[in-house]
Amino acid sequence: MKTVLPGSTIGVLGSGQLGRMFAIAARRMGYRVHTYSPDRDSPTGQVADVEVDAPYEDLDRVRDFASAVDVVTFEFENVPAATAETAARYALVRPAGDVLHTTQHRLREKTFLRQHGFPVTRFEAIRSEEDLRGAVPGFGPAILKTAGFGYDGKGQYRVSSLPEAEAAWQKMERQEAVLEAVVDFEAELSVVGVRSHTGACAFFAPSANEHVNGILDVSVAPSPFSTEVTQEATAITRGLLEQLNVTGVLCVEFFLTRDSRLLINELAPRPHNSGHLTIDACVTSQFEQQLRAVCGLPLGSTEMLRPAAMANLLGDMWGVREPDWASTLALPDVKLHLYGKTEPRPGRKMGHLTATAASPFGAAKLVRTARACLLG
Repeated sequence: MKTVLPGSTIGVLGSGQLGRMFAIAARRMGYRVHTYSPDRDSPTGQVADVEVDAPYEDLDRVRDFASAVDVVTFEFENVPAATAETAARYALVRPAGDVLHTTQHRLREKTFLRQHGFPVTRFEAIRSEEDLRGAVPGFGPAILKTAGFGYDGKGQYRVSSLPEAEAAWQKMERQEAVLEAVVDFEAELSVVGVRSHTGACAFFAPSANEHVNGILDVSVAPSPFSTEVTQEATAITRGLLEQLNVTGVLCVEFFLTRDSRLLINELAPRPHNSGHLTIDACVTSQFEQQLRAVCGLPLGSTEMLRPAAMANLLGDMWGVREPDWASTLALPDVKLHLYGKTEPRPGRKMGHLTATAASPFGAAKLVRTARACLLG
């Protein structure tokens, strides 16, 4: 792989907040950024040099886009396979399209994990009424999930009986699904790792995560888990980077069961919400690491400068008036990141806060206080 040096142009497929933070990191290092998505005035487009708004299925526009850049990367994993394949004919694509093909589809992802010996939650494929009726009895409490295009709790239904499962499948319009066992977990954690084209890997400290209504609420790092858990989670992440042959960033989300076993929940072949705190807390952020990896540059240090916590800001917080930014920013160890989205909606990620402190507990307490200040 050739090295894509500063001054070159990076193409980003997708234009949400992850692309925005990636573009900021890229521009700081002297790169130009082009973004491609069906949206106009997008979070990424607001800070990119060029914003192309066109359907992912318009392969002629995708060809023109890829021809104008030096390397293409992804802002989210649900880019159609044909789009990635077309881009790869005209530019380097990192990570490769086959990584997205596996991770953008829950059934393909979980099957890959099981076949390669990684610890994964119990699951069954649901493609027909017969599959559903055969799987649900005796399965216990479960979550029925769409096989493709799901995130932040979307396309998921908790079920405990066949009638509930049948009703949920009807709501999903009987599309291909995964029936997944509910895990009695003690905690949730994630590891963000990065791998270069030479096979060199680097890992950020695992973060402890709390979700509300299927959406990440607060992440704290370094996590309070044992050395054994931290080492195992990192080793699993390394194994996945290698088995998937990833060039770029990969986040692995885990359940830690009450008997101290790690089970993989989901994979994300890109920077992840739980890694946002690396912008303010680490020598090199997850976004700069993605840039370094896809450009063939040496990876940066993942050392944490201070313990940190991140809290998401959802559209629900706007209510009838603007949040009280001044009160929150009066706290000196708090950083505000807004994504440039003009329409706050319930459940929509509008931004996040990061707090740093002398301890993870102190950072978590501070970031919650800072978010509460926004409400006045």
